[in-house]
Formats: sequence, structure tokens, C-alpha cells
Amino acid sequence: MGFDLDADAVLEEITDDLLYHGDLHAALRRMMQQGFRDRNDEQVLGMRDLMERLRRKRRDQLEQYDLGGVYEEIAESLREVLDMEREGLNELAQEARESGDERRQEITDQVVEERNLQLDLLPPDLSGMVAQLQEYEFTSSEAREKFDELMDQLRQEMAQSYFNQMSGAMQEMTPEALQRMKDMLNDLNDLLALRESGADTQPSFDQFMQRYADFFPEQPETLDELLELMAQRMAAMQSMMNSMSPEQRAQLQGLSDSLMEDMDLRWQMDQLGGHLRSLFPEMGWERKYDFSGQDPLGFAEAAQVLNELGDLDQLEQMMRGASSPGALAEVDIDRARDLLGDDAARSLEQLARLAEQLEQAGLINNKEGKLELTPKGLRKIGRNALSDLFSKMARDKLGRHEVEHRGIGHERTYDTKPYEFGDPFNLHIERTVRNAVRRSGGGTPVRLTPADFEIEQTEQTVRSSTVLMLDLSLSMPMRDNFLAAKKVAMALHSLISMQFPRDYLGIVGFSEVARIIAPEQLPEVSWDFVYGTNMQHGFQLSRQLLSRQVGTKQIIMVTDGEPTAHFETGMAQPFFSYPPVQETIDATLREVARCTKDNIRINTFMLDATPYLQTFIEKLTKMNRGRAFFTTPETLGDYVLVDFIEQKRAMRTGRDRRPA
Repeated sequence: MGFDLDADAVLEEITDDLLYHGDLHAALRRMMQQGFRDRNDEQVLGMRDLMERLRRKRRDQLEQYDLGGVYEEIAESLREVLDMEREGLNELAQEARESGDERRQEITDQVVEERNLQLDLLPPDLSGMVAQLQEYEFTSSEAREKFDELMDQLRQEMAQSYFNQMSGAMQEMTPEALQRMKDMLNDLNDLLALRESGADTQPSFDQFMQRYADFFPEQPETLDELLELMAQRMAAMQSMMNSMSPEQRAQLQGLSDSLMEDMDLRWQMDQLGGHLRSLFPEMGWERKYDFSGQDPLGFAEAAQVLNELGDLDQLEQMMRGASSPGALAEVDIDRARDLLGDDAARSLEQLARLAEQLEQAGLINNKEGKLELTPKGLRKIGRNALSDLFSKMARDKLGRHEVEHRGIGHERTYDTKPYEFGDPFNLHIERTVRNAVRRSGGGTPVRLTPADFEIEQTEQTVRSSTVLMLDLSLSMPMRDNFLAAKKVAMALHSLISMQFPRDYLGIVGFSEVARIIAPEQLPEVSWDFVYGTNMQHGFQLSRQLLSRQVGTKQIIMVTDGEPTAHFETGMAQPFFSYPPVQETIDATLREVARCTKDNIRINTFMLDATPYLQTFIEKLTKMNRGRAFFTTPETLGDYVLVDFIEQKRAMRTGRDRRPA
């Protein structure tokens, strides 16, 4: 069962992060790192939680097991073999004594004594013991059979530790099976040589798989897939060696030499290992683990645990290096499910699809690895910001914004009324003819009279032009004001685009200097790492933008600081001073006077009402006849959006709400 999350929900989840930092790629990466809840309140685990789960799984394994069990299992089996052999020797001696044949008894006692001495003098190390027992002439057929079975089992387990899951091809370690393994390794080394020459290896690889498919149940489709698979397994075997004490490592190496006594087989394996090390140096050949538990691991179990630990390490490395959701597409979800559980696998699958979902929905584009919002995505971000702000307001605060005045204009309402003298003659043909037919009782021809005329009503439209001046100085994020201001900018742009498409909205960002911001740039706008609040330059650019527009004109300024920078004639760089000097105040007010002369009203929303800012805004509003609002990040959206809509309603009803 998957998560209930679509592209719109993903974009909604990252809206605040995107608006605050201005980086779509980083917003997705942080969402991927932190995780989130879907619309059913089901938790999608983030990379941090998944990495912690992975490390906990590794820690549990290391604290549970003891690699010494590899030797305890073999030693126990060898002790059973020796006990069976000594029992067989005793039975042989007993039979000789009971036979009554003194010569037979003498010879048998001599043989039994020699064999017991041989067993007593076996080397204490497992590899030496195995090597000598392979040359030992067993008296007990049961002991010989058990020893041979043990050797076959150990050879098979050791081979499996190198090649993993080859049990189907190695059910019995017969001479024929060993020869077939040598043939497989020889052909594989030939394939590697062919690969190094630059030749096409696929035809030869296909033939190789036809002959040896039973060795590789994973069924790799290319030589590179096969080599990576084998490198993982051989690296896991090497990590077992690295994790042992020097004594244990020497034991395992000696045991391996004793079991794999075929020099050609050993040479083929060593050659393959050398090739794989050079091809996959990052596979973790030097990796080692510090086991500290009490549960002894048998040889086969140890190989399985080391394989699992290697997979955990590889998964962690891939997850740690995943800088974007798309990078997680390489994760083996089925293996992740085996290692970390169903919820972790489903979370990884969902995280990997984040960017893909947005791209398929047309909300973002991937241009040469750089993620960008599409126009559709930009509109969606604006609507998310608008919806978020509106959801915090009382429903009755905005109402339906019904138009109260009918008159001349070109916005159709699709309402009609009987024509009256002085009305614009926007005749509604269908209803006019219907009135005439109804009046005459039907029949043709239909004759019209003035009483039949019915006209379309239109809204009185008053176009407004607004420039939003957005403070981008460093104080905005430092005082936690930036996100609220950025969200208001996106929401206002969305509101005007959807509800008042004939209106104009320009955006000017200002810090040490001011700059015009295109709507499509707004999501990626961030604060400037400079000091200075150059309102003078901001008013100047806003006035230039509004000079090319018609209708009622206003500037909405959102700021948390007083003017501290300005340009003087001939200056290439702005002058900055904090606290502000009179020259900066005067230069800014001169630009306010120019806006006032051009009938541009300035409405200011202050996020931090310092004494300096209050004094300056009082002068500004007195000169410009605009209005000032003292607000907080939590209420800024309410103030700006409600004020804008109420202004639109006042303009449509013909009332001028500006102070006299």
C-alpha cells in the first residue's frame, strides 16, 4: 500500500522552504532529508531516520555475534570425527583381542597405537589439522565419511562466501563440480581480458551465461552487472578476513589453502579477485567490523551476515551521497526492504519519486540537472501561499467581494435589465426577441418596440497598478520576517493574476540597492547578505514602473527597518550609515515627494516598529497621504491582502478611502 501524495501535495509541502531559501533543489533535498506526512497523516521516513535505522541495524548485528563461532563449528565437527575414529580403533582392538589370534592382536595393537599417536600429534590449529587429516588413513568408515562430508560442506560454504548463492550449481563438491568451477572462472577471466581490449563483450557474455547460468541465480544481463555482483561478494569475504584477529585470519587462510588445494583453482580465484579490486576499488575491500557479541557464527552464517553488513554499508554510502531525489532511483528497493523493512522501502520509493512527480505534473523542468519551476508551478506556489494566508483569516473578513455598482465598462456580468434612457446600448438579442415574441403572442414577422429592449449589464471597472516593494536586507531573516514578506509577495501576485487580471503588479526588491524582480524570479529571490535599506532607490524604480501604467497607482512597501542608504547625484555606490543620517532621510523623502506628485500612494507595512522607523513613516504618510500599518509576521498577510481587496471594493463603489 503506497502513500497518498501527489505532485500538488509535494509542492505544497516545500512551498515555505522554497520561498524562504529560494532554491528548489535545496527545498526538495531538505524534504528528502527530513521526511514528511502524507494527506492520511502517514509518515514518509526521511533520509535521516532511514540512515539512523540502518546504523542501528548494523550496530545490533555487531553487538549480537562473535566471529569466533566460525572455528568453533568446524572444531566441534572435527572433534566428532576424531571421537568416531578413536571409537573405531577401540572396536578394532577389541575384535582382535576377542579373536584369540595373538599375532593379529599384536599387529592390531601396534596399528591402533600408531593411529592414536597420529591423532594425538595433530596440529592444534584447524588448518593444520584439516591438512593432516586429509592425508590420514581412517580406520572407521563412518569417521572417513563424516570427514569427507565436512570437507565438501566447507568447500561449498567457502565457495559460496566468494560467489554467493551458488548452491544450485554446487550441491556436491565432486571433482566434476570443481572442474566446472575452474572452467567458469577461466572463461570469466577470459571475458575480463576481452573487456580490457575494448571489444564488445555482450555476445561472449551471453554464451557464458548459457553455460553457467546456474551459478548466478540473480541472472545478470551484462558483464558489468555480473562483475559488480561478484565484487560485492568477494569484498564481503575479504571484510570477514579483515574483521578477524591475526590468529583467526591465519587460521582461515590456512583452512582455505587446505580446502582449495587445487592450485589452478586458487590461481583463477586470485586472478579474478585482482581484476575485481582494480575495477571496483570503492567496493570496500579494506572494510572491517568489530564484532562484540556472544552468539557464535558458523561459517555459512558468517558469510551471510558479512554480506548483509556490506549491503548496509553500500546502501548507507548511496543514501549519504544522494543530493537529489533522483539519485535514490539507483537503490535496490527489494534489498532495502529485506534490510530495513517495508515502511523504509516504501519511504525510499516515495522519496525517489519526488522530483519525477513534479516533472510529470508539469510543475518543474529539469534543465541539464537544474530544477526550475514552470509557469504552472509558479502559479501553484502563489496559490499555495495565498491559500495558506487566507486559511488564517476569518471567513467573513473577505466575503465574496460582490460588485455594488453597475455602469459603463467592459467586464460582462451576464446579467440583463430592461433598457432605460441613458444606458449603454449593449443589446441582448436573444432576450429582446423573446420579449417581443411573448408580447405579440407568437407568429411572424416579429416586430420590436423599445419596451422589448433588454441590455447586458457590465461592471464598472477601475484598473489599479501596484508595485510591491520587498525589503531584502539582512535584518529581514535575522528578525524572522523574511518568509512572511516573501509569502505575501507570492500571494499578492497570485491574487491579482487570478482575481484581477487587468491590474498591474510590479515587484521591486531593495536592500543596499534596489532591483526589479520579474514574477517568475520571485520564488528564487532570497535576502541579500549586505547591510543597508535603500528605500530611495526602491521608490525611484517603483515610480519608473508605474509611470508606464494607467489607473489608480500605489506602492505597497513591506519593511522592518528605516532608510539607511541612498544615492547622491554622480555616486556609483550607495552611501550607507546606521543609525541613519539626515542626508539619507532627506534623499528618501525627496523621492516620496516625486511619487506624491505623480499621484502614487505609498502604503507601508512595518514589521518592526523601531522609534527611527516610526518617526520616518510618520513623515512619509503626512507627505504622501498614504497609510501605515504596524504588523507582525503572523498578521502581515491579513493586513496586506485584506487592505488590497478592500481598496478594490472601494474603487469599484466609487468611494475614495484615502485620508484627506
